Amino acid sequence: MEKFTRITAVAAPLLRINIDTDAIIPSREMKTVGKTGLAAGLFANWRYRTPGSRDEAPDFVLNREPYRHARILLAGANFGCGSSREHAVWALHEWGIRAIIAPSFGAIFAGNCVRNGILPVVLDNAVVEDLARQVEGDASSPPLTVDLVERTVTAPDGARHAFAINDTDREMLLEGLDGIAHTLKRDDAILAFQAQDRLRRPWIYL
Repeated sequence: MEKFTRITAVAAPLLRINIDTDAIIPSREMKTVGKTGLAAGLFANWRYRTPGSRDEAPDFVLNREPYRHARILLAGANFGCGSSREHAVWALHEWGIRAIIAPSFGAIFAGNCVRNGILPVVLDNAVVEDLARQVEGDASSPPLTVDLVERTVTAPDGARHAFAINDTDREMLLEGLDGIAHTLKRDDAILAFQAQDRLRRPWIYL
């Protein structure tokens, strides 16, 4: 998994509330069981004029410059609610999104983000709206900086906003570890426990 330490990039404002995983990628767009081939279906009901087409809707934010190149998404409250559809995170990552800043997230979606190299950042709604105002209406789209080492978001105007993240999620992102790789960091302790347990309860291992 790709490590996340610090990113300075274009941020796309999409401040709708309660964007669920079906809106992020509709079920008809999930034609693979892998993590690739999904970016074209990202926000398909909004990006394209008609279902199933690839005729772009010109008003949708990701179809406009400079947001076509966004690697940070500014979102409304409860982003990623709904089902546990991991394809939604895969589609975002393949499209190029590495950080999402919102007032709140669907819990399963946030966990899926961490385990696929996307940093979910929780900031107050007023701060997210202010960040959106700063990146909207400017052809140059001044970038945001998201720093996981310092746990800060730096706005175009220079203001720094601290965010919280639990230590395990931070470690996984900084080191580029998925859940299995993170567990295997404790492989020596696991093997030691198994050896001791084999002596205590040999019948379990028959």
